[in-house]
Amino acid sequence: MKKSFKITAQDKDTSARTGIIKTTHGDIRTPAFAPVASQGAVKALPHNLVKDLGADLILVNAYHLYLRPGLETISEMGGIHSFISWDKPILSDSGGFQIYSLASLVKVKRSGVQFASHLDGTKIFLTPEDVVDIQYYLGTDIMMALDYFLPYPSSKEDMRNAVELTSHWAERSKKHFLTRESSQLLWGITQGSIDWELRKKSTEELMAIDFDGYALGGLGIGEPKSQFMEIVEKSDALLPKEKPRYLMGIGYIKDILEAVDRGVDLFDCVLPTRNARNGTIFTSQGKIVIKNKKYETDERPLDGNCSCYTCTHFSRAYLRHLYERSEITSAILNTIHNLHFYLDIFAKIRQAIQKKMYKNLKKKLIDINTEDDSE
Repeated sequence: MKKSFKITAQDKDTSARTGIIKTTHGDIRTPAFAPVASQGAVKALPHNLVKDLGADLILVNAYHLYLRPGLETISEMGGIHSFISWDKPILSDSGGFQIYSLASLVKVKRSGVQFASHLDGTKIFLTPEDVVDIQYYLGTDIMMALDYFLPYPSSKEDMRNAVELTSHWAERSKKHFLTRESSQLLWGITQGSIDWELRKKSTEELMAIDFDGYALGGLGIGEPKSQFMEIVEKSDALLPKEKPRYLMGIGYIKDILEAVDRGVDLFDCVLPTRNARNGTIFTSQGKIVIKNKKYETDERPLDGNCSCYTCTHFSRAYLRHLYERSEITSAILNTIHNLHFYLDIFAKIRQAIQKKMYKNLKKKLIDINTEDDSE
């Protein structure tokens, strides 16, 4: 596979590292956070603001874009970068999460997956090869192999079957990917929930196939946090150091910090953007629920330590007013702040690792109480 990842600094006390993932559309500085843009847009923000906030990449969803607007439309428009006018790297999810989240509309077979479209019920059958082709025609920089995971908890036998099927699909995905002349990167996704025997098996089988990067999937869905982190730590010891690691769908800052400590390079999550639209704001002093009446005449910014547009221009009182009136501007301003908060933390993480001070930063950030409504 292509050599697309370079480690630039390694923390002295942990497995945390900084690096560069090279893609056709630019470099991704790691550890990195990918704002979720499932339909080709980060909800509530135009792309120029997403860039200005410091995002090196965004994540789109291959399954949803395949349904609407469809590959023909996107191909005619010159691919996903041209279609959405985003000239930086894009990572596409394969649809494995939709197998999980739309389980009642899905039939999983060894040959592939049959979806009943959540839009109109149309039957759609996708093989692992089809999923590679969808991402190939989208033209994303990093594509993911189709994977299969189950709810937590599930029986050992069912999980074993899911791991076996994920490896089978991964092998087919890689074989088909090699028939395409492409500068895109193909990453595999390990499964096995918190069962180390199965996770180890999955990881070793995917390493034998040899991907450009490796993701840890099927975590953060209700399993005990200590066991979740144990899987991340053991995976760090097993995965090749020269390849990037991606912890899928994990967005709580404490979890991110612990995972970076254990060698993870890439994250994505809807948490900052979805919470922003719901009026939940993350700050350096903790969490704010902006609808609370105590903010009705609060002249302070959301976060006195924040330099984002929202915090340098507007009071909590005004932001509460916008939220209470269901103004579109509420979602925009809240999202600007929450994404700035996340992407700024990632910039601080990279800086701390480079200065061999990650342990200190991690303690400082974890000490922030993110559960209580800030006063």
